[in-house]
Amino acid sequence: MRPARLPLLALFSASLPGALAAQESDERGEDVMIVVTGTGLPETPAAPAYAAVEIARERIVSAPSGRIEEVLGAVAGFQQFRRSDSRSSNPSAQGVTLRALGGNATSRALVLLDGVPMADPFFGYIPLSAIAPERLGSIRVTRGGGSGPFGAGALAGTIELESADFATLGPTSASLLANDRGETEASASIGSRLGGGFGVVSGRWDRGRGFFTTPAVDRVPATARAAFDSWSAGVRGVAPLAPEIELQARGLVFRDERTLRFDGADSSSEGQDASIRLIGRGRWQFDALAYVQARNFSNIVISSTRFVRVLDQRNTPSTGLGGKLELRPPVGGNHVLRLGVDYRRSTGELQEEAYSAFSGNLTERRRAGGDNSDLGLFVENDWSLGELVLTGGLRADRTAITNGFYRARDASGALVEQTLAPDRTDWTLSWRAGAAYSASEALRLRAAAYTGLRLPTLNELYRPFVVFPVVTQANAALENERLEGFEAGFDWTPAGGVELSLTAFDNQVENGIANVTLAPNLRQRQNLPAIEARGIEAGLSVSRGEISFDGTLAYTDAQVEGRGPSLELDGNRPPQTPEFAAGATVAWEPAQGWLLSATLRHVGAQFESDLETDRLPAVTTLGAHAKVPLGERFSLVLRGENLTNETIVTRNSGGSLDLGVPRTVWAGLRFGY
Repeated sequence: MRPARLPLLALFSASLPGALAAQESDERGEDVMIVVTGTGLPETPAAPAYAAVEIARERIVSAPSGRIEEVLGAVAGFQQFRRSDSRSSNPSAQGVTLRALGGNATSRALVLLDGVPMADPFFGYIPLSAIAPERLGSIRVTRGGGSGPFGAGALAGTIELESADFATLGPTSASLLANDRGETEASASIGSRLGGGFGVVSGRWDRGRGFFTTPAVDRVPATARAAFDSWSAGVRGVAPLAPEIELQARGLVFRDERTLRFDGADSSSEGQDASIRLIGRGRWQFDALAYVQARNFSNIVISSTRFVRVLDQRNTPSTGLGGKLELRPPVGGNHVLRLGVDYRRSTGELQEEAYSAFSGNLTERRRAGGDNSDLGLFVENDWSLGELVLTGGLRADRTAITNGFYRARDASGALVEQTLAPDRTDWTLSWRAGAAYSASEALRLRAAAYTGLRLPTLNELYRPFVVFPVVTQANAALENERLEGFEAGFDWTPAGGVELSLTAFDNQVENGIANVTLAPNLRQRQNLPAIEARGIEAGLSVSRGEISFDGTLAYTDAQVEGRGPSLELDGNRPPQTPEFAAGATVAWEPAQGWLLSATLRHVGAQFESDLETDRLPAVTTLGAHAKVPLGERFSLVLRGENLTNETIVTRNSGGSLDLGVPRTVWAGLRFGY
């Protein structure tokens, strides 16, 4: 256990048992049970002014792959850096974004779990394998820049994950599945009501030999399957401290090990997170949160020509510390005023050794790291005027990039290269404004404009990396990314059970950070003048008795605006950015407890690099999920991924390809949910 976690975990351990058993007494001295919700403060009246999508639990637990990234893929505009899922990609490439504002492996969308930012403090990726869908009760995705709590990370939007409560999970729940390659997926949770609150302990373990990501014609004796072995365990408690105040505490521990392409090309990621949160629902509403994250990452790079170790990224410890305080004072029935402050600090250091591909001898020892921090002050007000709701908010961020360094020494200890980055601080003002108008009971019109901010990560600033034979250099001079955007749309319910939404948007990221090609085997992280994305997002939901349909579509015209050194990129589509993406799920519930669904998903062609030289073909996949009740809370579960066995190209570097998941069929039992 790392020392950084001890104070918060001690508070967690000391406060939770007594609080869980808390009850209040009425004026006669009799005990009165207080029931808590386990959620944050309610959405404000102006939330519909922004392009938001809710994902219910039924959709969350019925994804064909059982992975959180596929659940989120049902939202128009959601995009991972690569098409690989969280079993067959390098963990450090698990960046997520919205509205085709990708281009590198760092997340441009803010991902929150029970209000806590989940991005890795050093790399900025999301630990997807540690987010088990069965632990979640709901998901809300808001596209577009944000200026509320932790808004400095919400450049492209916000993904809010809410844990499931005891009423949803029940005293016990579990599942065990296996697929046609002999891989397994096991999960379980145990919960109990304690006084007016509840406690839940949960765990999940996924392991398997994986599939070959290398095409058959390119395999060599050193080629390995994408083996994976990941587990996570969580504890969550919610308890009343007073009739309108509740304490929420959560801990998460996880480890993920993977092998990619070649024997010995092993990577691992791990984390220990803890948070404590106070929610007040009285006249003066408040949300107070504190959290700590201890993370680590390791990775071994194998030469693709000699198949020996050339780089051992053996240790990348990092720590994330932060919190927020939000107040909603009573200012009248037509207003909801939010005042707050938040803080996040990321600290980390890379420790790696480089080896000769010919002799196997150590050639360099490298160290790199630093500190990034952001202090944000925000104010936002929603004003209800009959059928019209207006909203506006301001946010001021003091960002600091300090103690940055990169140092390389040869095998004898002599200094080969050194970068000592100057400390930098800055103040940035962001804003957002919107309106929602209920033209009728069936039609709501909305419009919004906003700005956003993202700091470069420690990884982007100081860590060079190699995907052999291409070297990508870090850049300690990277500037903050800034977004400006606007959108307009409507939500229409023409008949019962039918919902249609449409949003047109124009977003531009100034100083967008991308891996820019300098030579055939050399790239550097640089600030592009701008990345502009214009497009349309649409969603259609239809429910008719036992049958339901959910469809999404995103069309995005994204391009780089190049000037000066980036002129060669002017007009190019950003890397890893499809022009068109769509998905549809048809579900049939013929009786209580039954569910049969099929999901069709299409992702358009993408380019691997900034020069548009390596193309990833469009791909269309079919998945399925079936749940058949067996009685006594047991169900038979059948799942199918990529049932048409489509060839999914996830990487194309000069003709060197990686492939995504082939046809995979799962079967198993589920108990309790």
